[in-house]
Amino acid sequence: MAASVLSLHAAYIACVIFGAFFTRCRQRFAALHVATLVYSVIVEIFGFWCPLTTFETWRGGVSAYRGPFLLHYLDAVVYPNIPPNLLIAGAVAVCVLNLWIYALRVRVRHSLG
Repeated sequence: MAASVLSLHAAYIACVIFGAFFTRCRQRFAALHVATLVYSVIVEIFGFWCPLTTFETWRGGVSAYRGPFLLHYLDAVVYPNIPPNLLIAGAVAVCVLNLWIYALRVRVRHSLG
């Protein structure tokens, strides 16, 4: 169970990071992706509650940890010497980049239409 919850969390993060590449001509998925981007930025900046993290610690059997998923797993495995604020800034930058891609798409559609 813990592996499936962790996998779901990793899939959510992958969707947030790469979702803009898969949403062209899929407006429903694009709207969902924009919502996840906005929510992710809010969670990262303000440290709000993440249901997947809570589910990991409650149901998935993952040992409790402080902070968001990114800081716990990626910092420990991939970025051992990077300060948490830099990881948060990187996560927010990825979300903003995705939102910028959407803004460009809207701008191109309006200029063509």
